[in-house]
Amino acid sequence: MNKIFMATTAALMACLSLVSCGKKEDLPLVAIANYGPLKDLELSIRGIRDELSDNGFIDGKTVRIEVADVACDLSLIPQTVMSLKNRNPKVMVLVSTPVAQFARGKIRDIPLVYDAVTDPVESGLIADRSGVDGNMTGSADMQNLDVILKFIKTIFPKAKTIGLPYLTAESNDAALLKMMEAAAPKFGLSVAPIPVDQMRDVPVRMRSVDGNVDCIYMGAGGLLAVMPAIASEAQKMGVPVFGAEDLAVRDGLALASYGVNTESVGRNAGKLVAKLLNGASVKDLPPIYPETKDHVCVVNKKLAKKFGIRIPENVAVVE
Repeated sequence: MNKIFMATTAALMACLSLVSCGKKEDLPLVAIANYGPLKDLELSIRGIRDELSDNGFIDGKTVRIEVADVACDLSLIPQTVMSLKNRNPKVMVLVSTPVAQFARGKIRDIPLVYDAVTDPVESGLIADRSGVDGNMTGSADMQNLDVILKFIKTIFPKAKTIGLPYLTAESNDAALLKMMEAAAPKFGLSVAPIPVDQMRDVPVRMRSVDGNVDCIYMGAGGLLAVMPAIASEAQKMGVPVFGAEDLAVRDGLALASYGVNTESVGRNAGKLVAKLLNGASVKDLPPIYPETKDHVCVVNKKLAKKFGIRIPENVAVVE
């Protein structure tokens, strides 16, 4: 009798286990294709996760979240994105412009949410700033350059020319260059473009503007992967680096940042994903852009002292 009872119990437990596994597999899948791993993009993905959790979508309990990186290798984007698509996700999140651009042209039957894209219109992801195009919407990290340039002139008034490194093959960077060239003259500044075809060319490209720039500005593009090399060359030139990302400031590579909080960009993407999981249609979810409150200013105290800069009040200071 005991043997029969034990066998029956074991069989029941096995069935329950199978049912449990089945239920887990049946959870809606959010597939995230990431250009990184890069620190800023990881923070944006954290924002997505946190926002989903706040909306009741907890990984492994009410939703499945799968993240795949392409290791900053453009050639790996197609296979990574299509592999995630074949997992039949409820929603796909494309982190960075190159990843989103590939998915935009290849996937039509799944809701797509771009994340960490500077200018989705310039990048060809959507037709106009406020509209949804087909099955794609998303969260941009477009900086308010007027705020940033005013800050630079406030703490570094002698600046006349800003050097702007940018990847020639990345539309995010092309959009930033265009925006910077339009905004800079309002603050008595000119822009010295520093085109980079390959990341290994950074030292040579940076040296080409030695003596012709007063500071360097770094956006939130792919060149962040070689930020130490850019900071090293700027140090040799004796000019400070400003940027959109505070991680470089905290790491002692940049004097100051006044940019969009990366996690808030991810949270905005997470809001869109949560609505899609709740049954909303992409066409009813216009793209989200950063607000003034999403911008954060951080100054490196050690570098401020080195350049003789007085730190303004009401900014975050790191040693």
